[in-house]
Amino acid sequence: MTLPNTIPTELIDSLLSGYQKPEDLIGENGLLKQLTKALVERALEAEMTEHLGHAKHEAVTNSNGNILPSL
Repeated sequence: MTLPNTIPTELIDSLLSGYQKPEDLIGENGLLKQLTKALVERALEAEMTEHLGHAKHEAVTNSNGNILPSL
C-alpha cells in the first residue's frame, strides 16, 4: 500500500469544517477519536482478511468443495 506524502488540504478542510472549539478535535467524541477508531478498525479488518484469506461475509469453499456460509 502506498500512501501520499501529505494529506490533501481539501480533506483536512472538509474534516475541520465544523470545528468550533478544542473539544471538537480532542474531546470524548472529537475528530481525533473518530479518526483513530476508523483507522484502527480498517487496519484490523485488513489484517483479518489477510489472515483468513477472504473478505468479511465472503462465501468460502472448503477442500471438499462445500461452500461454507458466511457469518
